[in-house]
Amino acid sequence: MDRLEELKNKYQAALRTIQQRGVVLSHLHVQDNKLFIQGSAPSEGIKNEVWNQIKAADAQYSDLTCDLKVDSSLPQPQAAAAAAGASGGGAGGGRTYTVKSGDTLSKIAKEFYGNANDYNKIFEANKDQLSSPDRINVGQELKIP
Repeated sequence: MDRLEELKNKYQAALRTIQQRGVVLSHLHVQDNKLFIQGSAPSEGIKNEVWNQIKAADAQYSDLTCDLKVDSSLPQPQAAAAAAGASGGGAGGGRTYTVKSGDTLSKIAKEFYGNANDYNKIFEANKDQLSSPDRINVGQELKIP
């Protein structure tokens, strides 16, 4: 297996997040024996999501160079889900989020609001399906107020 494939396998969760969350890559190749990723993320939260996946694969990420910028003109990946879910309620932005393995309400709040302590906003908006802010399930669709 060549070095590019080896590194893509190692960081496959981060690369999957990049693909699913609308990050636009300008470079993905091996440079100086490291995986070189360069591109633009639609939001700071998505950029942080990619970095969390990178650090989960290798906390030192000594074999990776990642240069992600935030470009708010990129389409937000939540938009399609929001449009689909917005028909029923009268509440705010209509964003939704699908819970992934390892998520907590605090982690999701940090992604969307920049502050983990705002987790209660998400809990309050989802009391119809959550009994406790500590109990969320992979695959759950949460409303993000």
